[in-house]
Amino acid sequence: MGEAVELRVAGRTVRLSSPDKVFFPERGFTKLDVARYYQAVAPGILRALRDRPTTLQRYPDGVEGEWFYQKRAPKSMPDWIPTAHITFPSGRSADEMCPTEEAAVLWAAQYGTLTFHPWPVRRGDVDHPDELRIDLDPQPGTGYPEAVHAAHELRSVLEEFGGLRGWPKTSGGRGLHVFVPIEPRWTFTQVRRAAIAVAREVERRMPDRVTTAWWKEERGAKIFVDYNQTARDRTIASAYSVRPEPHAPVSAPLRWEEVAEARPRDFDLGTMPRRFAELGDVHADMDAHAYSLDALLELARRDEHDHGLGDLPYPPEYPKMPGEPKRVQPSRARKRTPAHPRGGDRSAAGDG
Repeated sequence: MGEAVELRVAGRTVRLSSPDKVFFPERGFTKLDVARYYQAVAPGILRALRDRPTTLQRYPDGVEGEWFYQKRAPKSMPDWIPTAHITFPSGRSADEMCPTEEAAVLWAAQYGTLTFHPWPVRRGDVDHPDELRIDLDPQPGTGYPEAVHAAHELRSVLEEFGGLRGWPKTSGGRGLHVFVPIEPRWTFTQVRRAAIAVAREVERRMPDRVTTAWWKEERGAKIFVDYNQTARDRTIASAYSVRPEPHAPVSAPLRWEEVAEARPRDFDLGTMPRRFAELGDVHADMDAHAYSLDALLELARRDEHDHGLGDLPYPPEYPKMPGEPKRVQPSRARKRTPAHPRGGDRSAAGDG
């Protein structure tokens, strides 16, 4: 696989073994290509990861090989990469790496990391998110153009409720992510509540195009606003992360004026370094802002008290949460419905 090479970034040297190992056979990109990509966009991805507990999505043998999520910092990690102690919904905990230097990204690339999944918190306070992350997820029958329409409506909602500003990026697939920097004074539960409120408001304005339905059978050909991406231990691929698809796409930060005309496939391992060299990090100013969620939480209260809209289901691995509705797939719930008291065909009643 070739002799090891040494890469320099921001004053540190990182050794890269097997640099010629092919990670993306369709494009011919190697492990060295991945590392050089992260070297080229290092200031941008460090801005997205700095001081955040980060899960590594590792592909030691490339996208056609076995892969896994690494949440616990390995014992071999250099002592100049700090960690943060985080707690999962199960009650278990772990020490996760928290990149504070560009070289930490290259170190992770050495071990086959393609995608970085940072928590929306900083290591100084792991219980209070400093980002509201909104995932616009196209369902079958929809794609990026439909996500664009939802993103622009979302932008309007954010502005109306508290003057919030979001920073958009491609998901690396067909969807869009919008991140809003917030003051770190709310819990995960409160931030998720704010995400549900903004999702419901977008759904009200675009009922034929947007859904908050957790169960796939109820979504239809719409854009799903995945509010559960704000739940504890749920993470979204960082800006500039390489995504494990054959054509080696990356999650590309965008300016709002670019969103409508952007084509997600245009942002990949080969093209992003040129874009970064020309434009720099188009989200570089994000950390200079921190917005309040007060207006969105007030919207949530109105939804609950005036419209009877309570909580929505949590992900399946979560323990039952206070106020959460039954976590039962609607079609299964209908089958469990007992026969009408006056009698009749039980199977017909169950099919409702």
